[in-house]
Amino acid sequence: MSQEINLHTPQSLDKLQETALLELEAIKNESSAEEFRIKYLGKKGILRLLLKSLGTMAPEDRKVMGAKANTIRALVESKFQEAHWRSNTEDTRDRSFDPGLPGFPFHQGSLHPLMQIRDEIRDIFSSMGFSIDYGPEVETDYYNFEALNTPAHHPARDMQDTFYIDESIVLRTHTSPVQIRVMEGQKPPIRSIMPGRVYRNEEISSRSYCLFHQVEGLYVDENVSFADLKGTLLAFSRRFFDEKTEIKIRPSFFPFTEPSVEIDVRCFLCKGQGCSICKKTGWLEVLGAGMVHPNVFKSVGIDPEKYTGFAFGMGIERIALLKYGIDDIRLFYENDARFLQQF
Repeated sequence: MSQEINLHTPQSLDKLQETALLELEAIKNESSAEEFRIKYLGKKGILRLLLKSLGTMAPEDRKVMGAKANTIRALVESKFQEAHWRSNTEDTRDRSFDPGLPGFPFHQGSLHPLMQIRDEIRDIFSSMGFSIDYGPEVETDYYNFEALNTPAHHPARDMQDTFYIDESIVLRTHTSPVQIRVMEGQKPPIRSIMPGRVYRNEEISSRSYCLFHQVEGLYVDENVSFADLKGTLLAFSRRFFDEKTEIKIRPSFFPFTEPSVEIDVRCFLCKGQGCSICKKTGWLEVLGAGMVHPNVFKSVGIDPEKYTGFAFGMGIERIALLKYGIDDIRLFYENDARFLQQF
């Protein structure tokens, strides 16, 4: 596209600048922006041809006109970029949007309720001087059973329906194997809790699932007594449930502790009066515990004549069900946002 150039006075350049700026203001869309670019800034545009024509001027005129022409070109190019951006945004902009309004709040995620319970339990025992240890979820039969005083064909194995990968490898049925690994790697005194997932081949129902979470605890030192176990669990229960919480100790059986007990707490919902959660008894079963069996100490090379200790284990799902008054364990695993957002 060729343009007739007859701009050899400063006044004519001023007129050119005025005309170009007026046309820039008229740009409203991509098409008009492209027309302006070709007319003024293209290879055969007015400004390009103007600069080429300076070579025919006298030297004294070329200096004045060249400086003015370059200033106009820079101004027009700058204004064109602004107008070009405006033409690309105005047609697509949501004109109902008010940039002066405050921003919309974004929904923030949170920890899963089971992880909230886990962290609360962890923090309480950490403040009592317990360290935190973890172990593999895929275990050997030795760590999951034999080292815990449960040899092959022991009737206690029937208490746990196990997922076997092969004859010697299992998905751990409890977090107790971590106790063995901790005692193998540390010398007493040992004070540790061990949270993690465990697996059992159980029928899925409102009260049971094929996987769940536990927190195991272990304290080993000289002269550790059953009174230490009772005091530790009472202190935990009062911090986790209620400052006036009472505990009840019932005899039980676990192959890796002797004596073995189960711990109930006074129902924190009905305050012991009896409700549907505690099945009208006024008490809630929360964990199993006991003094570490001497055979367990022997399996890890700790002298049972010199050291004693206690261990305990609690199910996080069970405590969450009790604390939140939930009647179906499956809700924790269905990922229903309506349920999870309540926590």
